Amino acid sequence: MKQRNKLLLLLFVGVLMGALDIAIVGPALPAIQHQFGLDERSVAWMFSVYVLFNLAGTPLMAKLADSYGRRTIYILDIALFAVGSLVVALAPSFIWLIIGRAIQGFGAGGIFPVASAVIGDIFPPEKRGRALGLIGAVFGIAFIIGPMLAGVLLLISWHWLFLINIPIALIVIWMSVVLMPNTRNTEPKPFDWAGIILLIMIITTLSFGFNQINSSDIIRSLLSPMVWPFLLATLILLPLYRLSERRAQDPILRIQLLGSRQVMIVCLLALGAGITESAVVFVPPYLVASFGVSNSQASFMLVPVVLSMAIGAPLAGRSLDRFGSRTVLMTGTTLLTLGMLYLAFKGNVLFHFYFSASMVGIGMGFLVGAPLRYIMLNESQANERASAQGALRLFTGIGQLLGAVLVGAVASSHGGGAAGLRIAYMMTGAMSLLLLLSTFGLKSRHIELATSADKVSAA
Repeated sequence: MKQRNKLLLLLFVGVLMGALDIAIVGPALPAIQHQFGLDERSVAWMFSVYVLFNLAGTPLMAKLADSYGRRTIYILDIALFAVGSLVVALAPSFIWLIIGRAIQGFGAGGIFPVASAVIGDIFPPEKRGRALGLIGAVFGIAFIIGPMLAGVLLLISWHWLFLINIPIALIVIWMSVVLMPNTRNTEPKPFDWAGIILLIMIITTLSFGFNQINSSDIIRSLLSPMVWPFLLATLILLPLYRLSERRAQDPILRIQLLGSRQVMIVCLLALGAGITESAVVFVPPYLVASFGVSNSQASFMLVPVVLSMAIGAPLAGRSLDRFGSRTVLMTGTTLLTLGMLYLAFKGNVLFHFYFSASMVGIGMGFLVGAPLRYIMLNESQANERASAQGALRLFTGIGQLLGAVLVGAVASSHGGGAAGLRIAYMMTGAMSLLLLLSTFGLKSRHIELATSADKVSAA
């Protein structure tokens, strides 16, 4: 038990390092923009490149972890993230800054899926929920302490926001060598290079196509040469990927796994969770338009959402072990639906905004934290746990990309400002209601435990 808790702390620190990077980069942007003389479009590439390489790295690192060992790939991911941080901190030009962010994103892509897979390896099914809930709470914690940490380090230099990752990474690597078992597939098969190349091409074309869509004029934007060729390429590559995976001896992700009703519902929920996360990104502009506050004040008004997520994620994890994933996800999607609809209709009154924001935060903590990863651990074989977790991250990422376009398009088509965003939140609330209805198709707690026991005995 003591060894297991030490390993859980190790996973927590590794995931926290990656999550903090997302939370502390924002405050550093003005200083970086000033030093390199960048415009807003150039600065946006710091986020876009990170997200693109993060999504591309996720399936590769997850599959490598299943094939060559969790410890080996976890250390590789942490090392890549540290190298990327060093390149960013020492970048002599904007090009090197972008290269560093790409390396960071690529390394970070495997940290969370591998950590979730390790939990599946070392924790019995009846105790996984609590452990996954703790890891899921990392993101809420990161968004609480990230801006404060950034404020302190910016007194020295923005470079220290990235240099601080180096000693943390060295500690995590050392602890990984000492504590982490190198669980891997005992019967290695030829690596599915064709599958991983096709999947990365799909992620790249889809991400770039979505990223170039102008949500204020979505129809014309879809017809532009910077969008439709990439989306068309995605549609062409999808059946090729499916054919490749059917022929592969050890596919990146078994097509049969995605054919399971339980997994299909989880992927749908992950997609919806990503869309909801993008909708929350638009809350600060909504607050500025509704209450006339500054951008800085609007960011601080998001604290109830972040705190609620930090509370909701571990609470969901503890509830999983007691009530099962279906009950937890029903609760989360119910709160998310009510919160989004309440925000749409009553969010222009301060008290009602905070009330709705708290419901949205807890609902998101229940949805994006432990339950989806818990189900994927139960539904996947031991030798494909990391790959299954990587697939979950992909669907969430696609939802984030799609959500940014949809929310922006709906808000713009209804006049923009607070009125347009209220309509967008009504749409998000309606989508959350569909997610709630889908949870009725999940397995009951009794069947879920029986399935998990079968998987353990088979492994």
